[in-house]
Amino acid sequence: MKLINETTRILIRPLSLGDVPALLDILGDPEVMRHSVRGVYDEPATRKFVEWCLACYASHGVGPWALVEKGTLALIGFCGVGPERVGEVEEINLGYRLARPYWGRGLATEAARSVLAYAFEVMEFESVVVIIQPEHAASLRVAEKAGFCGFLDVAFHERPVRLYRLTHKEWTGIA
Repeated sequence: MKLINETTRILIRPLSLGDVPALLDILGDPEVMRHSVRGVYDEPATRKFVEWCLACYASHGVGPWALVEKGTLALIGFCGVGPERVGEVEEINLGYRLARPYWGRGLATEAARSVLAYAFEVMEFESVVVIIQPEHAASLRVAEKAGFCGFLDVAFHERPVRLYRLTHKEWTGIA
């Protein structure tokens, strides 16, 4: 298993088509996907998402990565940075999703900080954005704990969202 990074509790590795069944359990959960602009995923949509991740790895060297719990080796979600069109600009966007049993333990923040370290220190991106619906309080807390502050109100997929940006320079000051 090729590791991208690891934290105290999580292994971070590329997703594979073999992850589709476990990922479907997560992305098919209406509560997990309540704030997703794309809604609940079925098996074909989950497979298409993993194929898109594989294409991102090839084209950009990054993408949403699998989060694997160290003790059990269970796939618990994903976290990564990847290309996202925001208006007329392609941004490097941080995204994360965890299975419900793993909520409220600080795992999303742990994963996000590790992924941001990779994005800024290995890939040397100038900035990373995160796009969050204003009512998604848990995701807002993760972004803020990971170092994002200040946002713009924008429309994304015709929904009002907050666009946060963290620059390489800001990261260097907090990392």
